[in-house]
Amino acid sequence: MRKIIVLAAAATLASATVAGAQQQPTPQPKPAAPSAQPAAPAIQKVNIVDISELPQATQTQVNQVIAQRGDAGLQKLRSSIDATPQIKSALEAKGLTSAQVVAASMTTDGALTLVTKKAS
Repeated sequence: MRKIIVLAAAATLASATVAGAQQQPTPQPKPAAPSAQPAAPAIQKVNIVDISELPQATQTQVNQVIAQRGDAGLQKLRSSIDATPQIKSALEAKGLTSAQVVAASMTTDGALTLVTKKAS
């Protein structure tokens, strides 16, 4: 008789535990919000090079990018340069302005290279 009472108590306790577990929802991890774009690296160094100093193959590539981007893209690039004091002062230190910049490239380690072209 004692075994029956212990078994009944154990069965009741087990069913109560299962019922309690079913009533309490398990917290679900919230999905991470997708970022729109990876953050651009901070500018660590500004390199300025005239297009005539580049190898011929690189000059050709730069000229292709310039042609594809068009005037609107070039104006946007120059506006961004003028709005960034660090870049603007680097150009001024070389006696240049954003009007002479035709292309820009940024590496993941924060090195910004500006390609300039003297007015012809």
